[in-house]
Amino acid sequence: MSLQTLNDILLAVCTNRRDRVMLQRQALGWVPISSTEIYRSVVGVARALESWGVRKGDRVAILSENRSEWTITDFAALALGAVTVPIYPTQTPEQTAFVLSDSGARVIVVSTKHQLEKILTIQRHTPVERILVMDVVETAHAVPMQGLMLHGPTDSDPEFDARSRSIGPDDLATIIYTSGTTGTPKGAMLTHGNMASNIARSMERFGLVTKEEVSVSFLPLSHVTARHVDFALLYRGVVLAYCPDLAQLAQTLAEVHPTIFIAVPRVYEKIRHQVIGKAAGFPQSAIYCWALSVGRTHRAETLAGTQPTALCWKIADRLVFSRVRAGMGGRAKEFISGGAPLGWELAEWYADIGICIHEGYGLTETSPVIAVNTPGAHKLGTVGKLLANVEVRIADDGEVLVRGPSVFKGYWNRPEETRDAFMDGWFKTGDIGQIDSEGYLSITDRKKDLIKTSGGKFIAPQPIENSLKLNPLIGTAVVIGDRRKFPALLISPDFPVLEDWARANQVDFSSRQTLVANAKVQALYEGIIEELNQNLARFEKLKRVLLVPEEFSAADGTLTHTMKVRRRGIEERYRALIDEMYANAEEAGG
Repeated sequence: MSLQTLNDILLAVCTNRRDRVMLQRQALGWVPISSTEIYRSVVGVARALESWGVRKGDRVAILSENRSEWTITDFAALALGAVTVPIYPTQTPEQTAFVLSDSGARVIVVSTKHQLEKILTIQRHTPVERILVMDVVETAHAVPMQGLMLHGPTDSDPEFDARSRSIGPDDLATIIYTSGTTGTPKGAMLTHGNMASNIARSMERFGLVTKEEVSVSFLPLSHVTARHVDFALLYRGVVLAYCPDLAQLAQTLAEVHPTIFIAVPRVYEKIRHQVIGKAAGFPQSAIYCWALSVGRTHRAETLAGTQPTALCWKIADRLVFSRVRAGMGGRAKEFISGGAPLGWELAEWYADIGICIHEGYGLTETSPVIAVNTPGAHKLGTVGKLLANVEVRIADDGEVLVRGPSVFKGYWNRPEETRDAFMDGWFKTGDIGQIDSEGYLSITDRKKDLIKTSGGKFIAPQPIENSLKLNPLIGTAVVIGDRRKFPALLISPDFPVLEDWARANQVDFSSRQTLVANAKVQALYEGIIEELNQNLARFEKLKRVLLVPEEFSAADGTLTHTMKVRRRGIEERYRALIDEMYANAEEAGG
């Protein structure tokens, strides 16, 4: 069927009767959810929302970890023509209250007792009138969702189906609040047509899938990438297994054995660091280095989508590569990355162990996919070719401009910012990029992230930061130096790795604070920077390194909820330390 709205996905899922559409872990293990159960649950929840006065255009918020009820609530609201407003479960009460008030949501669906209590503390400051709770919670302040899900019909409901089909492509489907690397979050308005047009095209080059395909849904559904992916996979018949907590991912992968692995770069980085950690010491290190050298000579075959047949590669695969794949479930055939830059070096490392990661690119405002590498068209170091229904041009200053049916309607209640987001009908992505002669798009940096030194030199921080991702001693690295004499580097170490190094090198420490202040540790990281500087232009060379004793997180405002660096948040948090570092350098004549 032609995909015009998100409601078409629900009807496609439920028309093709299947016993296993979703998987959810319960006390006794993984339980399949059939298309019949999904339809019954969606209609049951939709009837309740309608009885509370939810009508077309009304906003319904969802505050939950990834689970089947998230998707069921989403489908129920969309079927009524209501507008879904996702909220990250990790957001603070104040941040949650802002989204609820700004969007005007009168109904919110929460997952757990913890999330319910969060809402109850702020409800009187928001327009929320009704609360639905997914877990079985004894409370007089919310309606249990489980009972409503059982009240739907087991057969088709003509009235419900007709209402679902009455929703058109131009109708608003969702308001997604951007995680915001700077400033106050803005609600991006995406229509049914925006998302449906993108979903229809984003995975078509990956070929047909069968009912045997499985993917783990663990990237937060509050983010447009995860929601888009789950919609696209459901539409194509892929079974979704929900993983509500990243801490459960390894166990979930081992139990579910997904055939499609979709993650953000941060997850791929952590897997690589774990592999390197396990390869420490003789003879593991020697075997690992040999296997990697073998994989490097066969990189082109891996990137072309063919498995090398050379005997040495087969031995390397058996000793090393297959074990990495086993840690990712062992059955994955397609690996996809989105949400943030993957980085050339990380993509190369995976290619060298026999895994071709298809990197894609997009923004919340573009529903989100603009370009993606695919099995038939993959080029290392790029984010792939444009989707068939998307146009891109590069502005005079290098900014990527895009237009097409997936470009959003505007920012909720922000007409001025909506106008500023466009130039002659083209959406301004804020990213710097280029398109090569073969049609592959490359993203080099964020326009607002470009650092201009006091000497007038522009430095693109992302390539420098991406080159440091591969070092297991580095958790997150951030280039600083805007309007300063020289660039420097602020590093949050990978503390488990650093602590192991410290013990092995007789470095005493009583806390992370004393650890990063230790002279040997300082020298260790200065050596890493000195080596990096050999590959940088003179004006890019990093003159100082600042180690901080904390890990960055979304909770403290240093990362977005998709684990991208929030430069403004980091610079504000460590302003005193940064100023002190530059002042000391000035005194020393640096």
